[in-house]
Parts: sequence; structure tokens; C-alpha cells
Amino acid sequence: MSGPRIYLDYNATAPLLPAAREAMLSVLSATGNPSSVHREGRAARRLVESARQEIAALVGAKSENVVFTSGATEAASTLLAPDWTFGRGAVRFSRLYVCAADHPCTLSGGRFPADAIMRVGVDADGVVDVGGLAAALAVHDAAEGLPLVALHLANNESGVIQPVARISAIVKAAGGVLVLDAVQAAGRIPIDLAAGHGDFVILSAHKLGGPAGVGAFVGAASLMMPEPLVRGGGHERGHRAGTENVAGIAGFGAAARCALEGLARMDAVRSRRDRLETVLRSIVPDAVVYGAQTERLPNTVFFGIPGIKAETAQIAFDLAGIAVSAGSACSSGKVGPSHVLKAMGVASGEGGLRVSLGEATSDADIDRFAEALRGIVARRPAMGGVATAA
Repeated sequence: MSGPRIYLDYNATAPLLPAAREAMLSVLSATGNPSSVHREGRAARRLVESARQEIAALVGAKSENVVFTSGATEAASTLLAPDWTFGRGAVRFSRLYVCAADHPCTLSGGRFPADAIMRVGVDADGVVDVGGLAAALAVHDAAEGLPLVALHLANNESGVIQPVARISAIVKAAGGVLVLDAVQAAGRIPIDLAAGHGDFVILSAHKLGGPAGVGAFVGAASLMMPEPLVRGGGHERGHRAGTENVAGIAGFGAAARCALEGLARMDAVRSRRDRLETVLRSIVPDAVVYGAQTERLPNTVFFGIPGIKAETAQIAFDLAGIAVSAGSACSSGKVGPSHVLKAMGVASGEGGLRVSLGEATSDADIDRFAEALRGIVARRPAMGGVATAA
């Protein structure tokens, strides 16, 4: 198929924004360690603190509660820990409760032993079993330690948004702490830690149009914090050792600023998402859109085509010049059954294709997607079999 390539995989990584690129280039041409007290060091420190403020604004937090990491996986591994501090005292979490459809970095349980991790199921739409979570927390043995609950605010494959207000109230009533993986949600739906959207959120720069290799966890407060995962010097107020990645952080800050401004334009993204779904259903009447009956991110469509393997269709789209995903891009390119669909009780072995849009997605891109889809479906009898999604 002729024409420029079409990128419809924003949930895997968003294209680097011009503002983020410019911020990074300006830092790369300068010299200075942000921990140094001389003029160059102070200049680097100002860049880090400016980015910290921009990231805090994106999630309704105070800048001093932002801790930079190498990415969301490190942030999750830091927060998902049994041992925390409260002021000068120690706090122990005896059990971690995670969602069965969570990202692997949460499902792995961080620093908790395997026998201290409980998975909470989801319904057929991918919404966490709130009643099941409440029941589990009701019998939690507080004498052994506090409960720590971690789950995605929005699922990375389906885009399904969780009822965070209800979950937060249940966790608070149980005396626990709620960690939200907001990697896919940030910049696509409003997040406000000050309004009770969890106790901590996890963020990743490259999902926002910033650089890969930098992320953060952000707290609603700073009195209670996990024991550091990376130890050494006193960087990040002692919460994460290692000289800060100033260029990456500057790009992260610029991307966060753009993401906050872009929230007002998400309705346009949603309209194109809805148009793509309309096209999908008109071309493939028997297509299944997962999570369509509940609230989803405005940019995400996760669907299956009966009779076509997800990875086969992904390759066909790629050959047609369109980048989509067969599930998530979190397994180093490996293809296997989608644990999200399994958690949702989906029996089909054909897996799911994920299309995720951005502000730059145009109506012409949707038209190209439709053209490619028609060609793929026309070959459906030859593309059947058991499919999988990563």
C-alpha cells in the first residue's frame, strides 16, 4: 500500500514531542551535575525541579512528592515493597493485592514474596471485582501488617478505566495504601491525587511523548514512603539513589506540560476512536470490541476478528504500512496468550488487536486503516487458526 506509514500504537510508545526534543537538546548542550553547588550544578538542578513541578501539575500533586526513576517498572518495583517508613518509624505491609489484568510489572509483585500476593479478578468488561477486593480486605489480618493494593487506573491493552473513587474508599476504610499504575491514563484522562485518586501514581515519560528510560512515582503525601530500591547517595531526597537523568527529566517535564494542555483536546481523539470503531464494525460485523460496554480511554480500541489470528493481522497491517499491536508491547516482542483477555474470561483463541491513537492521528489515517482492514478481511479464510496476543 502506497503512502507514508501510519502509526496507531501510542499505548506502546508515543512519538517524541517537539517540545520534549527541544528540552532535551538544550540540556545536552550544557554541563552540570544537579547535585553540585556551583553555577552549572544549580542550573541543572533548576531544570530538574522545573520538570518536577510540571509532572506534579499533571496529577494534582505537590512537586516535592515526585520521585524520578528510570521508568515505570522501577517505580512499581520501588512502591510494591513490604517495608516502608512513616516519619521515623517503620511500617510493614503483609500482603499485596493486585488486579489479574494488571501490567506484568505490577503482577510480578515487586519485592513481595509470591505467597504474599493476591490477585483480584475482573468481570467480562475488564473492570476489577470491587466486591471481591472489598471482601478480601475485610478479612485481611491487620495484626500481621497493612494491606497494599496496586492496580492499573486504565488497562494498557483494553483501555478500560477502573472505578478508582470506589476502590480508593474501600482501601482507605481497610487502612491500606493504594498504588495506581497511571502510565496509560496520564494525559488521556484527568488525574487528581489531591481529590483522592489513590495514594501514589506511577508514570512513564515515553507514553506521554517524552523520552524512554525515565519515569516517576508521585505521592499524595510524603510522610509514608517505601524503603528505597536503589540505594547509594542522597539523590531524590534519599528515595532513589543515582545522579538524575537531567536530559530525560527535562523531556519528561515538557511532555507532561503538553499532556496537561492536551486533556482539553481528548474529545477530538475520542471522536476519531469512535469513527474507527464504526468503520471496524461496518467492515467486520462480527468483530468483538473488548471492554466496549464500560468506560475506556478515549484513544484505545482492543478488538478481535473471528477467524483471524491477532498476530497474523498485525503483520498484515504492518505490511500495509500501519503500526498496530497484538496486545501490549511489554514482553520484548514475544507473542503469547493475552493475560488480560484470559482475566476477562474470553474463550476465543484468536487474541486481540490493539489500536491506540494520538492527537496527531487524522481522518486520513482512519481511512487508510479501513482500506487495509478490508484487504485483510477479504483474505480471512486463508488467515484462520488459533491466534495469540502479547
